[in-house]
Amino acid sequence: MKQTNLIKKVENDRVKFIHLQFTDILGTIKNVTKPVEHLPRILEEGVWFDGSSIEGFARICESDMLLVPDLSTYHLLPWSENEKRAARIICDIQTINTQPFEGDPRYILKRMLKKAKEKGYIYNTGPEVEFFLLQKIDGRPKPVPHDVGGYFDFSPHDPASEVREETLLALKELGINGESSQHEVAGGQHEIDIRYADALTSADNVMTLKYTIRAIAHRHDLYTTFMPKPIFGINGSGMHTHQSLFNTKGENLFFARDDRYKLSKLAYSFIAGQLAHAKALAAIVAQTVNSYKRLVPGYEAPVYICWGQVNRSALIRIPRYSKGREQATRAELRCPDPCCNPYLAFACMLAAGLDGVEKRMKPPEPVEENVYHFDDQKLKELSIDSLPGSLEEALNELEKDKVLLEALGSHTAEKLLQAKKTEWNDYRTQVTPWELQEYLEF
Repeated sequence: MKQTNLIKKVENDRVKFIHLQFTDILGTIKNVTKPVEHLPRILEEGVWFDGSSIEGFARICESDMLLVPDLSTYHLLPWSENEKRAARIICDIQTINTQPFEGDPRYILKRMLKKAKEKGYIYNTGPEVEFFLLQKIDGRPKPVPHDVGGYFDFSPHDPASEVREETLLALKELGINGESSQHEVAGGQHEIDIRYADALTSADNVMTLKYTIRAIAHRHDLYTTFMPKPIFGINGSGMHTHQSLFNTKGENLFFARDDRYKLSKLAYSFIAGQLAHAKALAAIVAQTVNSYKRLVPGYEAPVYICWGQVNRSALIRIPRYSKGREQATRAELRCPDPCCNPYLAFACMLAAGLDGVEKRMKPPEPVEENVYHFDDQKLKELSIDSLPGSLEEALNELEKDKVLLEALGSHTAEKLLQAKKTEWNDYRTQVTPWELQEYLEF
């Protein structure tokens, strides 16, 4: 969209405020709000801000950074009131020399997508975002599910059904195609799936989806959390991500008609690459201390590094082929959770897959049994390894993985590892209620 066309659209939309959005390295959305009369200058010059105050961005001595609006991401915010009608534009970040900032997560993904495109590949993803709707008690969110529903349950007058439906309508106004919504396995747990798209669009959509759900839930006096494991003893929330490589002609390069799983050699190598880098990849796609409370056996979360079709305990699942739907051939990575930074997650997932393609890796034999039922001996016989058991273990693996460190870039890798090691140390030095209950009377 041209600048003049955007200004005209903003006038027709009667917008009063423009929200300029970007994301820090941890996946937290940031925002600068400007009155609409500043828009022409913003489009011409961008907006300067202090990068030293943003997690993982810059030191004090190099703090000036520029927000550069991506005009294609302009959309009205459906829940904004008429007298304060607002729109959002997602921004890229540049340095004082007007060069892309190497620590901008969106730029990191763009850089990785460019590398793939130079090889003739377009990386598409389709995330399934799970979340909990919790009750507010005395105006504050508590880890108490708002309902006792189960998988695919339907209650037409349930506030959660209304939240999901209103969210899908709001997403449509924001230019996002929501594929479906449903009640998930645990009480208060829900899922909204986003239409398959190129990875940059998908990452933008995940960030938009998260604050849209929160805005709609707030209307119903409910609180939304994307925390992977907010409640002990029930299923946690994942962000299973479907993925494939297309060529520039729009053909799915993962499809092969004569293969048992309808997968091409390229697809097998891509899967093998992600399995080979799975331990280090965990630090990016499951980036919090709490993520590893979800990644345990028994709650449908993938723990074991293997792949299959009917096996939902596998790290990578191949959805069944339907005749006439060759374009839908894909691999589903099941370890990401909705607390991850989708830009960094998709960049590293692509880097891992492309490493497998470049090295012509071959995956192990598929596993179609429930791996949770395997004892240690059988796991050893089948050479099935497991994901890290903690954030600390995942960070140790990431530090050794040259492919993923290169995908992140030296600046972001250093800042991310530093931030996450601090998080781990803060966690491990806490004295928890569980410890007091177990050991106080010793």
